[in-house]
Amino acid sequence: MSADVLRLGTRGSKLAMAQSGQVADALTARTGRPVELVEVVTAGDRSSAPVHRLGVGVFVSALRDALVAGTIDFAVHSYKDLPTATAAGLHIAAVPPRQDPRDALVARDGKTLAELAPGANIGTGALRRIAQLHALGLQLSVTPIRGNIDTRLNRVLGPEADLDAVVLARAGLARIDRVDVVTETLDPMLMLPAPAQGALAVECRVDDPDLVELLATLDDAPSRAAVVAERAMLATLEAGCSAPVAAYAELAEGETGEEIYLRGAVISPDGTRDIRLSRTGTPAEAAEIGKALAAELLDLGADSILGPQGHDGPGTQQFGSTE
Repeated sequence: MSADVLRLGTRGSKLAMAQSGQVADALTARTGRPVELVEVVTAGDRSSAPVHRLGVGVFVSALRDALVAGTIDFAVHSYKDLPTATAAGLHIAAVPPRQDPRDALVARDGKTLAELAPGANIGTGALRRIAQLHALGLQLSVTPIRGNIDTRLNRVLGPEADLDAVVLARAGLARIDRVDVVTETLDPMLMLPAPAQGALAVECRVDDPDLVELLATLDDAPSRAAVVAERAMLATLEAGCSAPVAAYAELAEGETGEEIYLRGAVISPDGTRDIRLSRTGTPAEAAEIGKALAAELLDLGADSILGPQGHDGPGTQQFGSTE
């Protein structure tokens, strides 16, 4: 592979351009290779339908098509947008250091979740967040919303604001330098994140070993292990569960070395039923931990947790873009 400019495919939103630019800068700093961003429009960008009804991979497929066609050399995805099935001929060459995976509240007058009055109108695009907000029993009115970060923030902070608060991924706000608007970073005990939230996936073609090796310089082993555990849980559940799924893996020093602590939850869309479990193990066992936790959730009836809204079939309860 020559020292030509590498073409990095990205969605065109402010967040996607920001996180792709950060990956490009990091790669150039580590390897000296110049990188240019190539905007790719995805099906998710063209639709205004609710994210959970668009299906799996709507923010990803066009980028992967461009990779396979060779019009870009590699792509940066919000990892939680990726289908759990592997893509033929493609390889996740790096998982850079993960941003804070927690959800964030942006509310009028600097309020926290507990300070919102009963009946307050709170917006979010993710079925997982909607379900957990209902489960809190705070008598909030939850409005499904779409749009990029600025569009969502304007629903609360803009001159024509019509919501009392919105819930977004803190990672997205951090990547565009807007954490100043966060009024509360939500404890995972209240709002468990989506699997792989806050993580990026740097993907290239398997048949480009030089680029695979180059991109691997960006890989962060703890971030990859956490994501592997969370997504292994999700992949196992997708075969038998169509309710909102949440997962959060943390790495910490245990008595015999580093351990993964994985928490997982399945919640009915109306918040009336949920199952929450946890499991620990070593980073090397990340995938097995996720699969085992999913099996326990299914044994406890996770596949029967469905609210009155019904569902769109296995796998379609995806969590939307990091935005």
